[in-house]
Amino acid sequence: MTGEEAWSNEGRGYAEGSVARGRGRGQAACCAGGALCARRSGGGPRGGPRHRGGLRTAPSAPWPRSAPTSSAYSQASTVLSVGGIRQQFSLPENIWMSRFSASFLRNINEHLGVPNESPIDIQFQPSGYLFLAPPQSAARLEATVQLQREEGVQVALLSPTQLKAKFPWIDMEDVAVASYGLEDEGWFDPWTLLNAFRRKAASLGVHSCNGEVRGFVTLAEDTMPPRGPALATARIKYVHIHMPDSLEYQPVACAIVVNAAGAWAGELLEAAGLPGELAQPPLPIQPRKRYVYSWHCPDGPGFSCPLLVDTTGAYFRRDGIAGNYLGGMSPPEEEEPDPGDLSVDHDFFQERIWPQLARRVPAFASLRPRGAWAGYYDYNAFDRNGVLGPHPKLENLFLAAGFSGHGLQHAPAAGRAVAELVVKGRYESLDLSRLGWRRLVEGEPLEEDGVV
Repeated sequence: MTGEEAWSNEGRGYAEGSVARGRGRGQAACCAGGALCARRSGGGPRGGPRHRGGLRTAPSAPWPRSAPTSSAYSQASTVLSVGGIRQQFSLPENIWMSRFSASFLRNINEHLGVPNESPIDIQFQPSGYLFLAPPQSAARLEATVQLQREEGVQVALLSPTQLKAKFPWIDMEDVAVASYGLEDEGWFDPWTLLNAFRRKAASLGVHSCNGEVRGFVTLAEDTMPPRGPALATARIKYVHIHMPDSLEYQPVACAIVVNAAGAWAGELLEAAGLPGELAQPPLPIQPRKRYVYSWHCPDGPGFSCPLLVDTTGAYFRRDGIAGNYLGGMSPPEEEEPDPGDLSVDHDFFQERIWPQLARRVPAFASLRPRGAWAGYYDYNAFDRNGVLGPHPKLENLFLAAGFSGHGLQHAPAAGRAVAELVVKGRYESLDLSRLGWRRLVEGEPLEEDGVV
């Protein structure tokens, strides 16, 4: 929700052992204490004046193209997302992470403030999320809201009459019920949050290296043969980093490796170079390209406009207070676009999204397109939920990826969870053990209805 370097299949062995050569995109952050984090640099939709160019054109002109930037984060999931945070999920773990993250962001200066620097303002807009349900989905939404309330979420169920009274600009066709978040929901500036994490880490002595991870090295003596029903295991001794403008690999010794490579986390762990028994189970995380479109409509919804998720899956929110909006929609599985680049399909808006928007908000029939961009979801094809925790066979490898569009809002909670596992060997703040690898091994997906 990343021009960075592309992962490569290339790689060379170092010392005695095996080298796993990852494919995907990402960067390595070499952190104090001997841990290495391969973090995400693939993206998921979003934008903002700091991260994208936007050209206004006459109504007859084609869609304006976004101007590229030279930033290493210009295509990051974080800065390309729409910056939303919500409590309205159907899986308890996702609700817990959202509530944790909301508290973290509310007190962000206590957590990420740096002495002698300006206070952090993430420009939170507490306008809530509004989910619309058709008759065939009404009972499911009502049950989900009951679960959310049991978990402490402040959410209202609105009948069509109540919905029309609160948001008179909505056309009520095929809407049976709606859920509206009353607290800790809305959107914020992802770029500010990203920079706040980076500045805080630097102030605590973290050293970041901007380079490609091209291989894992496990030494032969660290590969433990299976004993009885136990699995063969190993430890990663070195990670091969390819630095920019260099023909050489830099072997980085590490005690802990955290794979947070986002959309390319799965490709990084593909079997290239690892002994076969250590490469299983495969990680079903892949890049999925998503488009975000921007438009202007002076007669559109006003300041109280929430982030609305339509019965069709189309969504939109305000972008400021001058009649500008952002929105998009995930395509059907059989129409997934090629993730090989971040080109935008403008016809997808004209033919698939705009008609749905105009049907739900009649004022949008006269909207004027302003711009568009694309980014990546780190999509977990198994069950569309994040995968957290230790690898079952690589003892010092931890994963935090696969959040399928929810990575930004769950980042504070996921980061805390992995830190507790690394430092204390167990979860303390939130029990997220069900999000671990076991469900992949046992083929037991976790169901989440609220994937936008």
